[in-house]
Amino acid sequence: MIIGIDDTDSNEGMCTTYLGALMLEELQEYGTVDSLPLLVRLNPTIPYKTRGNAAVALKIKTDCPEKVVTHVISRIEELARMECEKTNPGAVFIQENDYERLKPVLMSFLEEAVKDVIEIGKAKDIISELGIASKSFKNGRGLIGALAACGAMLNPEGWDFTFEHLTYRQKERWGTPRDIDKESFFEADQETYPETWDTVDLTNRLVVCVPHSADPVLFGIRGESPEIVNKAASLIRAESVERFAVYRTNQGTDMHLLPAQSIAEIRDMHSYRLEGTVSVAPKTLEGGHVIFAVRDREGAEIDCAAFEPTKNFRALIRKLVPGDLVLLSGSVTSGTLNIEKIEIKALVPVCREENPKCPECGKHMKSAGQGQGFRCKKCGTQSLSKVRSETGRDLETGLYEVPPCARRHLAKPLAREKRQDIMLYPSR
Repeated sequence: MIIGIDDTDSNEGMCTTYLGALMLEELQEYGTVDSLPLLVRLNPTIPYKTRGNAAVALKIKTDCPEKVVTHVISRIEELARMECEKTNPGAVFIQENDYERLKPVLMSFLEEAVKDVIEIGKAKDIISELGIASKSFKNGRGLIGALAACGAMLNPEGWDFTFEHLTYRQKERWGTPRDIDKESFFEADQETYPETWDTVDLTNRLVVCVPHSADPVLFGIRGESPEIVNKAASLIRAESVERFAVYRTNQGTDMHLLPAQSIAEIRDMHSYRLEGTVSVAPKTLEGGHVIFAVRDREGAEIDCAAFEPTKNFRALIRKLVPGDLVLLSGSVTSGTLNIEKIEIKALVPVCREENPKCPECGKHMKSAGQGQGFRCKKCGTQSLSKVRSETGRDLETGLYEVPPCARRHLAKPLAREKRQDIMLYPSR
């Protein structure tokens, strides 16, 4: 049986991955939990998400599926933050004899849930039409993520994947400040990067894998294999933990990005790769946000932003000038593309005007007076106007990313890119 669960957390606490970790242990009473659990991040722009918009799925071999269903539902009722308006849990249960029948439908549903906007009614219609066992609470929006997570479990090799080691706090510590040795996270990163990433932000000297909310997670280490994330976690010095779980995930894969051939096809609440030419020079707004515009081949324009949380990345964006060719990755909200990565494909020459040089002595001439051109006092040579000269650009073509402290769960870090023209700006 495959079990999909979503939307049990709130902004004030709880975490759906914690419920998944509990089920890994508790469902052993009813059978054997098969393979790693899945953590699936959905469309990051959905406004009614709680925090990270993640769903989980598990697979169990059991002779008593009814008891499994009853246990899962009882734990959701007990632990989900039902008092939160945005918390609307859903659970889906798929029997093995339905795997092949449901696989193409739910694989497609997974892609749509990560890249598009799905209404609750569509998930409920699929459940009803295909006879899928499910349980929903309140408006049942969690059924969307639960179905998507099941789609991922039905096709485990059909998408790029990474792993995350999630460590959970003792219950009596929930909601209190986390007791961690920050330096140990930098040591773990130094030992395991680039096979792990987003543990720390070296440039900004921040630990980024420790949440700040009241949820049960102590920290999460992301990487390329279960072995490497476990190794990094073993190097962390922190408060005692209740449990941990290693999830297979779609984090760090760019699975949310859609190719955009033109700005006309771009819609809010979606994420894109878009090529264009800088048409309006970057400007810094109140609050530190940096905004500029790009134009596509049809002449349409869209605003693009490096918001204040992207920190040092904004210094790079400020160096762009009209005419530069860029390939942008990011999510669109309120008609503005929030940059996650930028590939600078071509730079235009930048020229400046300066006084002409004397052909005799090589020194710059001085103005001879308004409307009278320029003259070298030493040699007596003259010139009618200033000259234009190309200046160097403090910028190189290549692929750049926002710092770890500003990275979205689904954004693929450059540590995973297999390219030679990668720029870690200003440095990792």
